[in-house]
Amino acid sequence: MFFAALQQSDGKTKLRPVLLLRQLPAPYKDFLVCGISSQLHKKIEGFDDLISENDNDFKKSGIIKKSLIRLSFLAVTSANIIAGTIGRISEQRHQKLLRRLSDYLVKK
Repeated sequence: MFFAALQQSDGKTKLRPVLLLRQLPAPYKDFLVCGISSQLHKKIEGFDDLISENDNDFKKSGIIKKSLIRLSFLAVTSANIIAGTIGRISEQRHQKLLRRLSDYLVKK
């Protein structure tokens, strides 16, 4: 988990927590990230992922309250936009999110 300046739906840029999903290929090596939000009402069931205090990886994530890992809020950003590391999620959760996104992208 990192902080990065992302453009919001209103066009404004906001420094927010993000999850680095994957580094993209050379030569640019930008990052595919998804936003983290505490606005739980924005959850898309079966797509976004809830991380809460009861989860094994919550403390290590650096998130301070129950939040959504929003696969529905994707962005590509360069390394120089990433402001700093706040924590990590489990490898199992990361893989689950990547599979969920991949399954969605290839679904007809």
